[in-house]
This record gives sequence, C-alpha cells and structure tokens, in this order.
Amino acid sequence: MPAALSHHHHPAAIELLHVRPRQLLTQNSRLRRDRIYNWTLPAWAGRLPDGRTYNTCPSAGICAKVCYARAGAYRFSNVLARHERNLAYVLDDLVGWTAQMIAEINRKRVGTIVRIHDGGDFFADAYLTAWLTVMTHCSSSRFYTYTKEVNRFRRLVEPRALRNFKWVYSYGGIQDIRLNPARDRVADVFPTAADIVAARYHDQSASDLLAVDGPSPVGMAANNIPHFLKRQGDRTFRTWQAETNALFSRRRRQPASGQ
Repeated sequence: MPAALSHHHHPAAIELLHVRPRQLLTQNSRLRRDRIYNWTLPAWAGRLPDGRTYNTCPSAGICAKVCYARAGAYRFSNVLARHERNLAYVLDDLVGWTAQMIAEINRKRVGTIVRIHDGGDFFADAYLTAWLTVMTHCSSSRFYTYTKEVNRFRRLVEPRALRNFKWVYSYGGIQDIRLNPARDRVADVFPTAADIVAARYHDQSASDLLAVDGPSPVGMAANNIPHFLKRQGDRTFRTWQAETNALFSRRRRQPASGQ
C-alpha cells in the first residue's frame, strides 16, 4: 500500500471522512488570477479510510500513468484526506451535497466561474445529473470542465446543453475513439509548448478558460515531472492512447500459446 494511503482504516481517519466540509470550493494560485473557483475529487482509483474502493475516472486510459493529480502535493496525507472527504460526501449524501453547493455558489457574486474537477471526473450518471441541477439553480454563474466521459456526456449533457456550462473532451481516455475533432471541442497534451504550435493546436497556458472559450483544438504542455515526461516521450496523449489501443487489439487477435 502506498505511503500516502497509510491513514486508511485508522479510526481517526474514518471519523474525519464523515465530517462534512464547511466550504466546498477552493482556489489554487493559477485559477485565482482568473477568479475561478474549483471543486475536486481524488484522482482515479483508491480506497477510502472506511475500506470502500473507488474509481473517480472510469474512462481514464494512458492519462492515469502520468496524472498530475496523483503526484506531488495531491498525495500529501492532508490534501488526499480533504479530497476523499469530498468524495465521501457525494457518495453518502448527494442530495445534501447538491444543496450545499447551490447555496455556496449563490452566496458568491454574480458571474462566479467554477471549474469542475482538478482531479477526478463524472464517474456516475447520478453525480453528473447532480451537477446539472447545481448549474440550473446557479444560472448567474459559469461552469466548465475537462472530461473523458464522452458517452455519458453524449447521453446526459449534449441533448440539453445548458448555456452556463462548457466542456472540453481531453484525449488519453478509453473513449477517445468516440471523439470527432471536427465536431467536438478537444484537448491534447503535448511534450512541449513548441509541439503545440507545430501541430496547429492552440495553447491554453495563458488562462485555463481558453480551454473552453478560446480557439479549438486545445493544446496543453506536459507537466514538468521527469518520470512522467520519460513515460510520455515524444507522443501526445492522443497518439499514445491510439498506440496502446492498437497493441491491445493485436494481443487479443494473437492465438493463445499451445494452440
């Protein structure tokens, strides 16, 4: 078990897990400059202190191998515990979470911007539907997200798209094959900023809002984490995922040894 998860099953950690956050939205230094608030979950797969397992990114593909939200400060025990409390709130009392989120956003000034998920994704229909309820009741605020839940958005979001909600589909997930850059707003992760320009994508580093408000397709430079950069090499997330899919298909077609 990773050291960052060593608090699991400790009585104090289990008790803390069920303490509801007084404030749901936060701001990091990058989002604060654009006056954006953020909501986050623990990224990808893990185990809550009470023993329940979770996967907040069920459509993650190769992105899970180099996920910034599973490295650095995100794995500090106090940070991880806060994100897991967020998830436990959603899992245990989605109605209460929805009401608190609506109230908190509506207490802020008109025009508040909320980025949904610094880590995690829309892991279930009920959770995504709860967010759509929040948006409907907070019509003076704007919401945006990056997501790999293509099929879920096709069913629940696209047919009745809300005016105050924008999203960008990010490559690197198991549903990449469902994306059409001619129709969908898409984002890809490149090894360097120069690679973004060379591919004629549009860099969003000047402001996170460019991911949904700027020109498409959107390019992001890889996080400057040495072992992540080594894993990605000179590929984008889109090409890396396509290579992985092709390798998996070849292996499935190969006859079992001894046949």
